[in-house]
Amino acid sequence: MNARNTLREAIDSLYKHGRATTETYTRLVLDCVRQNDIQQAKRLQSHMDIHLEQPTTTFVHNRLLQFYAKSGYLSDARNLFDRMSHRDIFTYNAMLSGYCKLGSVDELKAFFDGMPCRDSVSYNTVISGLASSGCCNEALKVFVRMQKEGFEFTDYTLVSVLNVCSMVMDLRRGKEIHGRILVDGFGGNVFVWNTLVDMYAKCGHIDQARWLFNRMVNKNVVSWNLMISGYMKHGKPDECIGLFRDMKVSGLRPDQVTISNILGAFLRIGNMDEAEKLFAEIKEKDKVSWTTMIAGYVQNNMEEDALILFGQMLSENIKADKFTISIIVSCCARLASLYHGQAVHGKAVHMGVDKDLLVSSTLVDMYSKCGETTDAWTIFTAMPCKNVISWNSMIIGYAHNGMDITALDLYEEMMHQNLKPDYVTFVGVLSACMHAGLTEEGQRYFNSIRGLHGMTPTLDHYACIINLLGRSGRIDKAVALIEDMEHTPNSLIWSTLLSVCKMCGDIKNGEIAAKHLIELDPFNAEPYVMLSNMYATDGRWKDVAAIRSLMKNKKVKKFAAYSWIESGGKFYKFVSEDRSHPESKAIYLQLNELVRKLQESGFIPDKSLVLHNVGEDEKFEAICYHSEKLALAFGLIKNPQGKLPIRILKNIRVCSDCHAFMKFVSNIIERPIILRDSNRFHHFVGGHCSCKDLW
Repeated sequence: MNARNTLREAIDSLYKHGRATTETYTRLVLDCVRQNDIQQAKRLQSHMDIHLEQPTTTFVHNRLLQFYAKSGYLSDARNLFDRMSHRDIFTYNAMLSGYCKLGSVDELKAFFDGMPCRDSVSYNTVISGLASSGCCNEALKVFVRMQKEGFEFTDYTLVSVLNVCSMVMDLRRGKEIHGRILVDGFGGNVFVWNTLVDMYAKCGHIDQARWLFNRMVNKNVVSWNLMISGYMKHGKPDECIGLFRDMKVSGLRPDQVTISNILGAFLRIGNMDEAEKLFAEIKEKDKVSWTTMIAGYVQNNMEEDALILFGQMLSENIKADKFTISIIVSCCARLASLYHGQAVHGKAVHMGVDKDLLVSSTLVDMYSKCGETTDAWTIFTAMPCKNVISWNSMIIGYAHNGMDITALDLYEEMMHQNLKPDYVTFVGVLSACMHAGLTEEGQRYFNSIRGLHGMTPTLDHYACIINLLGRSGRIDKAVALIEDMEHTPNSLIWSTLLSVCKMCGDIKNGEIAAKHLIELDPFNAEPYVMLSNMYATDGRWKDVAAIRSLMKNKKVKKFAAYSWIESGGKFYKFVSEDRSHPESKAIYLQLNELVRKLQESGFIPDKSLVLHNVGEDEKFEAICYHSEKLALAFGLIKNPQGKLPIRILKNIRVCSDCHAFMKFVSNIIERPIILRDSNRFHHFVGGHCSCKDLW
């Protein structure tokens, strides 16, 4: 027979035999507390009330009251308190503790003010209770009152008040308390010392925190964790890793908190080998460690690994939460993986988190980035509440999928609902104007950022308006805008200018933009390649040779252009003229057949885009076997009779020949093709593109 049954039978016996002795009541109350049996405690109290038992001391009633309060039965505690004929300081402190546990701030303050007597425990309880309820300034006022009334501090007092200082970043008061600690001799207490280190770190004085940490004699695991966490919050992952190694040398064993922080540090610096090694060493992986590792993969552009790890997490019966789900949905958005995105959406529905604001906003973003704006809109309209992030996801989704006017209409609806736009909102609005070629509207929206909404346009906003002006042939105005803007132009601004100069054939301003880009990042291949291409288009082969020689001397390497496509839940990557795929023979046969059919229908590959001084046959092969064309051929092989869209992603902008090629193919195969390049989505349907060739 277990102890709880024995306790119940003992109290049953009381009801049969009548009044018991004080010793019996005392023993049974303590048994109720030990067994955490609140129902038997209530029965015991009821028996005492029936027999008008009033103990000669407060011990029995105090233990019952404390048990009720700690268990969250505050009304029972208060009823007992009101009936007690004798009360002492323990009685009052037990009630204070109960109010703190339930976060009843008003009742806590009223009860505290009405107490006939107080001690240090009373003050400590109220300070801690107010702080945990977010009433930090009230907690500090109680601390000042404690000083005025002459109560001595305890280490618990100091820890509570220092935590409050950390929460409100009150460094001045924190330093005052630091001084009292040194004067009153609390400096040897490791808990107080830990809280001091944490306070300095959270108040932005990480070096002072480290100075104190280095002088601690009896560091425990919490000491190391606080210092490591402080460095992480200050963006110093290398310092975290150094401390971790020192901690192991000291002989202390890291706990889950340590491992989680160090895992985050390795992921922050992109050291995936060490992160994976550390993750594998965790014997009991919790939800936090799994989610941290998954997020690290996504942050380091290892989305496929993130999906694999998420699958492993579920297979080990680790319950994901809304944060894990939102990270994985974002991962699917990056890959434009509708297959995985829909599966994760189903998981979110099963978990009941699909209506959560964070998850639903990322779902809107995911479906938009998969080219499925109808599904994105369905989720958006079903959201029980929306914030600016939700609206931004939908506006940008429409803008990038060629539904520019719809995006602008949605922005106007957002304004009609009196929602305040943020900086991201205007990136979406200006992108819509840029893609639609709405120059005047774009300038009006750009001017409204400052004039109507009181915000300073960011470099992203300037890049959008420079792009818009350049596309409309107003490059001189774009250059003037760069010269007059309050920001120092960065690589985004000069890269945008260089791009529109290439589009318009403006070599003079293109050279200026390329020069600035090379000064900002001498090893970035983009300005060299774009300027070289501009020279090649103009037939300036000597200048082309000079650029290539400069790149060779500086050891600047071009980044590879590639495309990828998903089939059966797996991703396949292609580069131009790629023959590494096991099915490359079939892929090239399929692609050559497409080219033949297109030529018969009037399509002529634009060999002028091959900016090398080579023969016509070589130009033909170079232009016909671009990575997105190989991906398309592979997609047709894998699903020749399908009607669903073929989805292709490319890491740079699609060239004009491939763009024309996709339009022709979409008409021949009578099947949509969705191509997402570095700039936007292209929906090819029936020989037309959603971008209206304004890409």
